[in-house]
Amino acid sequence: MPDTPDPNAMSEKPVTLLAFDFGTGQIGVAVGQSLTGSANPLTVLRARDGIPNWEQIAGLLAEWQPDQLLVGLPLNMDGSESAFCQRARKFARRLNGRFGLKVAMVDERLSTFEARGQSKNHAIRRTGSYQPSLVDDLAAVIILHTWLSDPSLAQAP
Repeated sequence: MPDTPDPNAMSEKPVTLLAFDFGTGQIGVAVGQSLTGSANPLTVLRARDGIPNWEQIAGLLAEWQPDQLLVGLPLNMDGSESAFCQRARKFARRLNGRFGLKVAMVDERLSTFEARGQSKNHAIRRTGSYQPSLVDDLAAVIILHTWLSDPSLAQAP
């Protein structure tokens, strides 16, 4: 009897992801991939009232060629939708509409708070000072790690 592969032992194709921490003035971006479970900060994009320079995003997509995009969903601590959720969802839908890539929303509760702590500790250890502008890309890393730890938690925009 020939050996047949165990479907439970087969792993899915590795996925490259870009994650966005949406904000009205800045949007943090991180890159990661499922094979290694890694996520790294990429950049912080400027935005005007939540509208980014779409050419910059197109450039990041061309460079990294992600299989999927993630956008942080700023839920309230009790899990209800914040007033800002609709803006983040609109940004996610625009990403999908403009670039035709799969986009998922990921709960980002406390990601900015955690990113501030990480950034502050890292910056003070390295330079003795702290730059709050470095927080948004680290928040995107946290969003990406959240998805990597459990992709089933993601939801549609």
